[in-house]
Amino acid sequence: MQATSRVLVTFALALAVGVALPHGAGFAANSGGGGSSSSGGSSSSSGSSGSSGSSSSSSSVSAMYSQASAKVNATDYRGAMSILDKIIAKDPRNPDALNLMGFCERKLGNTDEALEYYEKALAIRPNHVGANEYLGELYLEMKNLPKAEERLKVLAKSCGTCEEQQELQEKIEKYKAANNS
Repeated sequence: MQATSRVLVTFALALAVGVALPHGAGFAANSGGGGSSSSGGSSSSSGSSGSSGSSSSSSSVSAMYSQASAKVNATDYRGAMSILDKIIAKDPRNPDALNLMGFCERKLGNTDEALEYYEKALAIRPNHVGANEYLGELYLEMKNLPKAEERLKVLAKSCGTCEEQQELQEKIEKYKAANNS
C-alpha cells in the first residue's frame, strides 16, 4: 500500500477511535506508518499524554489531524506541517502528530529535523509502529543500515509481522541488494 494511502487509512481509524474514546484517551492508531495495524503497537495508554481541556478540544485536534493527513495524502507537506505545528503547540506529547511531522520533514529532505521528530515520538511511545518504520527508512536514506535494522527488530517485537515491519524489511533487503551488503 502506498504511503499516502496508508496515512489515509490510519487517519480514518484514528479519527473513528478518537471520536469514540472518552476525553484524554487520545489517538489510538499510529499515523504515518504502515496501514492495517489498529493497535498501533501500543499498550493501554495509546494516545497523547498530558493533554488537558474539554472533549471539544480533543475533537478539534482530531479535526486538525484530519486536515493534516489530507494534505500529506495530497503531498502538500508544508501545508500539513503548518497544521501539525498547531497540534503540537496544543499537545507537544502527541506521538502521532510528531511522527507525521517527521514524515513531512523527511519528504522535504530535512533529515535532521525528521530525525528529531521521530525521536520525540519514540521517547513518548517507544513501540509506535509508524515512527519506528519511518525512522528505519530515514536511517536507510542516511546509509545507516545497522540503525535501520535496530528499528526492524523493535517492530518485530512490538507488532510481529505487521505491515510496517514487512515494508521496512523489504526496504532493507532492497538496500542490501543495491549496496551489496
